[in-house]
Amino acid sequence: MPETGGGRSWCRFYLLTRCSHSVGTLAVAVAWLLTPGLAPATAAEAQPGRIKIEYAPPKDPKHQYLYELLKQRRVLERLQGLYSPFRLPTDLTIRTEGCDGVVNAWYERSGVTLCYELLSLISQPIPKDVTWPGVTREDAAIGQFLFIAGHEVGHAMFDLLKIPIFGNEEDAADQFSTYLMLRLGSDQARRLISGAAYYYRRNLQDQNVTVQLKAFSGAHSRPQQRFFNLLCIAYGANTAMFADLVAKDYLPKQRAAGCRREYGKVSFAFQTLIQPHIDPNLARGALDEAWLGPAPQ
Repeated sequence: MPETGGGRSWCRFYLLTRCSHSVGTLAVAVAWLLTPGLAPATAAEAQPGRIKIEYAPPKDPKHQYLYELLKQRRVLERLQGLYSPFRLPTDLTIRTEGCDGVVNAWYERSGVTLCYELLSLISQPIPKDVTWPGVTREDAAIGQFLFIAGHEVGHAMFDLLKIPIFGNEEDAADQFSTYLMLRLGSDQARRLISGAAYYYRRNLQDQNVTVQLKAFSGAHSRPQQRFFNLLCIAYGANTAMFADLVAKDYLPKQRAAGCRREYGKVSFAFQTLIQPHIDPNLARGALDEAWLGPAPQ
């Protein structure tokens, strides 16, 4: 059963067993809407540049190196630059911190938290027997980092901007993150998407997966579904760039046939509901940021 408490949205990217979101009852929501003086923040009150960052000192000494490396490479500053074009009614803090051994990331009203335990896991070297073609350690680490961070920032945007979600919010947050990654330039998008998908592909090695019924009760889609959803949105966005996903049967042809329509729905939703909250001039510079080094020859 989902846990609730403190407005925290727990999103377990690797255990993927449960995720909680605090939600009010319908009666409370209706009362809020009908109460004078409690209207959502107006466009005039919202402004860009409201992303704050914080590197919390690690609790576990083994994360000290990671803490110093993240600061040296200005990783949170780069996330801050990516999301600062969003016009927000209040500040949003993105922080890294120790989570007492829990591999996790989440959003709650005070900000987005990325655990050192999670960042340590995704920074591990790729095993030598990995067959996912062309994915480097850099692609995998940065691609998954951006996907996770974007997923949690997506939750924040839905909340702070009062974006209506008709469906599963966890899937919508995945789509938010994937859509933005695809806007980071064609040379980066291919590598970042492949890197993000690499971690979920590990769950596809066994063609006859057996799981307990309880596994389907969580808010997240299963890792296998998230893998195919991510690839489908990417293929739908650019069938030429991602054509090999279908040619090599990573994305089944039956699913691929509808991916342009799936991407079109995501794109329409983003442009209709999210785009009006983005400063276009700031966004151009943010999307030009180079997250990856030169592609290996």
